[in-house]
Amino acid sequence: MVTFPGGTGVSGLEVYPWEAADGCHGGSPHLHTVCTEGYVVVAGSGELQTLTASGYASVPLRAGTVAWFSPGTVHRAVNHGGLRVVVVMQNAGLPEAGDAVLTFPPDVLADADRYRAAATLDPNDPEGSARRRRDLAVAGFQILSDSLADGDPEPLLTLYRQAAALVRPRAASWRDIVAAGPAAAVAASSRHIDALLEADGAHLRDAQVTSADAPAPDDRAFGMCGRLDTYRTA
Repeated sequence: MVTFPGGTGVSGLEVYPWEAADGCHGGSPHLHTVCTEGYVVVAGSGELQTLTASGYASVPLRAGTVAWFSPGTVHRAVNHGGLRVVVVMQNAGLPEAGDAVLTFPPDVLADADRYRAAATLDPNDPEGSARRRRDLAVAGFQILSDSLADGDPEPLLTLYRQAAALVRPRAASWRDIVAAGPAAAVAASSRHIDALLEADGAHLRDAQVTSADAPAPDDRAFGMCGRLDTYRTA
């Protein structure tokens, strides 16, 4: 994921076509504790399954759809065929620093060591371990979904408490990521406005163009929802 304007991050995503135990094809359900995430669908079709305090919802995904969801939204990308998405992520670098929490069953989430072991991919078997991680997250997602359907929000609230506990040891360092990304972008825009109010356009002389290239297909990482194009600046 490269840093995009405003301190956001952008990456490409080819959603997994793997079938799960419930018959859906797709990625690992998870939530973000700080970041809002956006999908810009560029090819194929599918759906975004979500769980919040309001219950279960499904957003159809097709080329041209733009969808975004705030922290705490449990989300699962489901692939109906050829689903490709451009992901726009708030606070570039923060998700990679541990902002995301997978919806493993409660007993796994309650133990930081078990969670870490289940969430970490095996470098000797990245695809197999990504499938196992996905399947475990889907099992937890089903517990949450069934409970909400029965009118019981407590498992979702428990997930939120467990997610907060899991990320707490790393959260203090996240301030630096936000300060270097979106906060720095806001500060720069304010400086430019102040300069323009003084008829000073000196910053315009620093104009530049940046581009980025996607990795080769075989070099794409195994992400939570699918194979990732993490762009490299040219």
